[in-house]
Amino acid sequence: MAAVRDPGATRARIFEAAVAEFARHGIAGARIDRIATAAKANKQLIYAYFGNKAELFTQVLGRSMVDMAAAVPVDPDDMEGWIDRLIDYHAAHPELLRLLFWEGVEYGTAELPDEAARQDHYARKIAAIADGQARGVITDAIPPGDLLLLLVSLANWTAVVPQMRRILAGTEDTDHERLRASIKEAARRLVAR
Repeated sequence: MAAVRDPGATRARIFEAAVAEFARHGIAGARIDRIATAAKANKQLIYAYFGNKAELFTQVLGRSMVDMAAAVPVDPDDMEGWIDRLIDYHAAHPELLRLLFWEGVEYGTAELPDEAARQDHYARKIAAIADGQARGVITDAIPPGDLLLLLVSLANWTAVVPQMRRILAGTEDTDHERLRASIKEAARRLVAR
């Protein structure tokens, strides 16, 4: 009896294999044949479903960012909680920051293929910050886009460069708890009126 094909399951396996491959090797270092092997799919299906390697990377990163945005929306009324949730999300999904890191290394300051869609995505986050500023729950001393960038950087940097976290802040559980408390205190001061 022939195996039943499930295109949705195959696409999902390809996607998950691509996330792992791109997070590990970047865009230039990723190999479609390794993605195909890990996904138990043939290379032709990858090209048919996702296009070339650069298009696959764009789709992988785009969906990963949408997933994160849905899981951790900006909450101007609870910025400390949002920072906690952001740190926790990236601890559970380190591949997203690795994908963003690789994108920055490989594309630099060049315009990204999906930049317009991404700007729309971040416009909603910036609008949430601006709403908090307009209501007086967040300082308006820093423009909302700049403030979002500073807060995201503060929350994510230790996950992007774990070696620096280890060197500067230690490796014990108490060190991690102290560092999280320090990040939250710095965020609290950034948003304070």
